[in-house]
Amino acid sequence: MHHPARSRSVRAQALAALLGVAGLAHFARPAAFDSIVPRSLPGSPRTWTNASGVAELALAAAVAVPRTRRVGALLAAGFFVAVFPANVKMAYDYRRDSARARTLAWGRLPLQVPLVLWALRVRRDAR
Repeated sequence: MHHPARSRSVRAQALAALLGVAGLAHFARPAAFDSIVPRSLPGSPRTWTNASGVAELALAAAVAVPRTRRVGALLAAGFFVAVFPANVKMAYDYRRDSARARTLAWGRLPLQVPLVLWALRVRRDAR
């Protein structure tokens, strides 16, 4: 039997898990993230890597907790839009790499759309 409330909770918890894993990855492998920070941003790339990792961990927590889920999911959607330039930079930087690396880098770009829609759905589902 289908339980809409359970589906909403699973969607929200899965989004929280994705954000949490991504946030932790910023600290486990910071150099990979440093390399995609647009150089037009002020300060050190590591500062941006750390800040985005902390932001993803905070968003994960906000989405995981029903009381803060609506605002957390809305902020997550905004975050997914905000990091899009880093993904564009990564795709551009990989233009001379292997076909596999180029495919993965360019393939990330359209994934931002479903991530934004997922976060907005979690927001809408939260009561």
